[in-house]
Parts: sequence; structure tokens; C-alpha cells
Amino acid sequence: MLEEFHFLRPIWFAALVVLLPLSWYWFKRTRSASGWRSAISKELLAVLLDAQQPRSGRWLRGLMLTAIVVCIFGLAGPTWEKLPQNVQQKNDALIILLDLSLSMWAEDVKPSRIVRARQKVADILRQREEGLTALIAYAGDAHAVVPLTDDVATIENLLGALDPGMMPVLGSNPGHGLELAAELFSNANMNEGRVLIISDGIDRISSVTRHRNRAYPISIIGVGSYEGGAIPLEAPTESRRYLLSQEGNRIVALLDEQRLAEVASLSFGEYAKLSVGDDDIYRTLSTPLPTEDASIEVEREFDTWFDQGHWFALALLPLCLFAFRRGVLVLIACSFSLPATETMANTAATTPLADSSSPSSLWQKLWLRDDQRAYKALTEGEPERAAMLFEDPQWRAVARYRTGDWADALRGFNQDRSNVGTYNRANTLARLGEYQGAIGLYADVLEQEPDHEDAAFNKALVERLLEQQQQQSEEQQNESSNQQQQQQDSESQQSQSNDEQQQSDQQADEADSDPSEQQQNERDLEGENQDEERQELVNRDEKREALEQWLRRVPDEPGGLLRRKFQHETKQRLRNGEYENRQGEKVW
Repeated sequence: MLEEFHFLRPIWFAALVVLLPLSWYWFKRTRSASGWRSAISKELLAVLLDAQQPRSGRWLRGLMLTAIVVCIFGLAGPTWEKLPQNVQQKNDALIILLDLSLSMWAEDVKPSRIVRARQKVADILRQREEGLTALIAYAGDAHAVVPLTDDVATIENLLGALDPGMMPVLGSNPGHGLELAAELFSNANMNEGRVLIISDGIDRISSVTRHRNRAYPISIIGVGSYEGGAIPLEAPTESRRYLLSQEGNRIVALLDEQRLAEVASLSFGEYAKLSVGDDDIYRTLSTPLPTEDASIEVEREFDTWFDQGHWFALALLPLCLFAFRRGVLVLIACSFSLPATETMANTAATTPLADSSSPSSLWQKLWLRDDQRAYKALTEGEPERAAMLFEDPQWRAVARYRTGDWADALRGFNQDRSNVGTYNRANTLARLGEYQGAIGLYADVLEQEPDHEDAAFNKALVERLLEQQQQQSEEQQNESSNQQQQQQDSESQQSQSNDEQQQSDQQADEADSDPSEQQQNERDLEGENQDEERQELVNRDEKREALEQWLRRVPDEPGGLLRRKFQHETKQRLRNGEYENRQGEKVW
């Protein structure tokens, strides 16, 4: 206890620096019993005044000074132990529906509608400091890219791979995306949340309005221009092809803002046209929810130092017994009415944290503990600083994971034997390329929580990566074995011809053979063996380098995995009879 004893708010001891000179001045002014000492001689004053009065005054001053010192120690926040505290998160869920119909390839807004839409989604994700976020891509049908999660970095990592060309069903059907959004809200036990559609048009108003609900307002950000633009089908070239109508004319995709605004209004949401700034984000995400300020507890705890300053309040009670004089109790009561700094610290945890070298940061250090400052730095995208400030090993591991230091993060997650810790270890092993171990841990998580969607998604993703890695390794091994076999065949033929030549030379010159020639032949054989060993080492290094290059390339190209995922889900819906010709006559 003594080793961990410290004060949470030591800045309060600065009050002692002010208190000491004030006390000295006060004692000096009140040391005289009255102002009569300057007008009456000392002998006569001793007869006129009561000798007990100065003593009672000194006791009173001593009690007041002691009470103030005790209050200062209590406000400084003495502590020596940590207690777990449940972490609460703002009950704010957002599902983004991204339109991936062919019309999003139009280039009436530069560089294209789909690029600007992805940039806007990225801006929204960077502003999501609290709450859960999900991403759904839709065209003729809809697919969940990422379910509701607080890990917006994962969504942003997959965002760049989304493109209209990857959708298995053509068209534009936001209704199916809203059905999938309702399912995601239900799976996450969210009774309210916001839906944001980023699209360049809605053909049927009823496909959206039939899902209208005040608890789930639907807002829309329109992408495009009033003049519209043609829909290219390939990269810019001299003979670039465009989407044509049956008459052979280029199809021009227009942005009908009036229609989109009407749909958003009927669905209790807001409409805004895509802009360069954040005005469209603020407007569309400002729709009120029934319980706007509600919060929920997440499945993790945050160890905090337990403030023991309340014990000093008990120490003031005996002093109050000696303070039944007019005015003294009022002074002590004022000392208890000082603002609760712990409450101020908890409130300050939601405000932005400035740079540690700025005066505002130094001021915040007076009210925030290191763990609180670390958590703020983590939520604001500064994991390096958070890792330096966190004292809890699990939170430090989370910060290390965000910085990309997978090995250090794994050491921290290994200390957590809960299901959350197992999930974190699985993610870290996957980042380190240990796919077998990650799959086993994901299976353990799903055994404890069969409805853990993130674990199921990551497990399927890692299994595909492992399968690709094994296929790549087998192909490289087969190629290497073929090269080695061809090399061995050529070497054996060469060796056989050399042996035959040597035998003929030996038979012809057996009588007068030179020992120096035999030694030269032996040296030639040793040189050939050394060349074979060097070649084998070179081949082994080339294999290792090729495998490392492939592993580095796989995480940066999630488009192929998402494409196969969408195709697999569409086939599953066909087999289950859930698919009812979602692709209409209009394919764009």
C-alpha cells in the first residue's frame, strides 16, 4: 500500500503555499487582544482585560487552520488501490448504406461519384469517436461489409475496395439494404439508431419509406450534379465505352435532389448534397433519437484509482465539536462546498486533448489521470501516445495493436483469459500471419458466443487467407521441385558424359597417366558440389522472399475477398429462395 500511495490531484497542495503567509499575517494582526494595547499601558491593560480571551482566540485560530489543512489533503485525493469500473459507451449506432450501382461510375463530380462517396464515408468514420458503426453496400441486392462495431479502422481499411464492378446483381435496390440494416440493429440489440444512405438516386420512394421509423431515422447524402453524367464502363482510353440505351444513346445519370429530399423527410431524416466540407455530415447526422443521451455498458472494465479523500471528511468531525462559535461552522461548511474535482475529471474526459506541450494540456493534467488522458488519446487517433500513458496492460495492448506493434500487443492480450481477450489474441495472430493459431482462437470465441459476428467474419476471412497461402506455397514448391529436377537431370547427363570421357581417356592413357590430372578432376567435382549447394541456398532465399511479398500484398487487396463474399451470399439467397428477381429492368 505504501509503495502505491500517491495523490490524484497534488495541485491542491499549492494552496498551502498561499495559506502559510496568510496565516502568518492573520496571527500577527490578531495577536493583540484588542487595539487598546497601543493606547493603554501594559500594567493597566492586564487589570482591565480578561486573560482567558487571548487563549480562546488562539485555540479557535488553530482549529480553523487545522480544518483547512485537512480539507486540502482530502481534496488532493489520496489513494493506494485500484478498483475495476465498468466502461460506458454512448448509445449511438449508425449504419451507412453505400450505393454501388453502375451510375456511381459517372464522372460529373471529379474524379467520380464513387470516389467522392468513399471519401465522404471516410470523413464520417474519422468523426465517429463513440458508438457503433456498420457499412452496407447495395446495388441489385445488399451485403453487409462490416456489422455494427466500434472498430472504424476496419471499415476504413475495406472502404477502398468497394466498387460497382464487384456487385453480383446489377440495379439499385436500397430497400434490401434497409432490410439488412434492420437485421443488424436487431442482432446488436439496438432499439434505436441512425441510417445514412449515400446515393445518386432512388427509383421507388416506397422501397425506403416502408421502413420509416422514428427510432431509426433515414437520412440521405446525394452524390452527383443536376446536369448528370454518362456512365463509363472502362478506364479512360481513346475508344472508351459507355453504358448505352437500347436505342444506342449514352445513358446520362441525373441527380434528382427534390426526390431524395422528399424520401428523407418522409423517413424522419435529413437530406444534404455531398459537399467538400462537413456541413452535409452535421446535417444528416443531427436527426434526434428517442434517448439521445443514453449510454450502454460495454463488455470490458477500466481499472481506476479509488479516491480515499472521504476519510478526511470524518477527520473533520472531531474538530467541529470544538467549533461551536458563530461564523466558524459557516467557514468549514464552505470548505465542503468546493467543486468535486473527480466529477470534473470524468467530464473532462470527453473533451479534446491538446498537445502535451501546450498550456491547455498542462492545465488538463491537473484534472485528468494518465489513464483518462490515454483513453482520450486512443479515441482521437493517437495510439502511440496512449500506449505510453496507459498503466493497465490490457489497454496498453489495445494501443500497441492500433500502432501496429503486434508482438507487444500479443504479450498484453495473453494476460486476459476472458472471451474478449481470446478474440483480441486471434486478431493479433492474424496480423502476425499465424493463421492456424488465429483460426483456433476464433473457434474458441464462437464456442463461447455463437452469435459473435465479428469473430465469424474474421474466421472466414483468415481461412481464405490460409487457403490462398497454402495454394501459393504448393505452387512455389511444385515449381521449385520441377526446376530442381530439371537441373539434376541436366547435371546427371553432364556427369555421365564426363565419366564416359574420363573412362575413355583413362583406358587410352592408362599406362602413362599423370597424378596431377587426377587431382584436378577431384577439385572439379568438389567445385560442382559447392555450386549445387550455393544454388540451393539461392532458391531457398527466393522462395522466402516471394512468400513474404505475397503475404504483404494480401491484406492490402481485400477487394477479391469481398467480391467472393458477395457472390457467396447471393448464391445462398438463391438456394434458400430468398431472392426474388431483385434486378429490375433498370440495371444502373
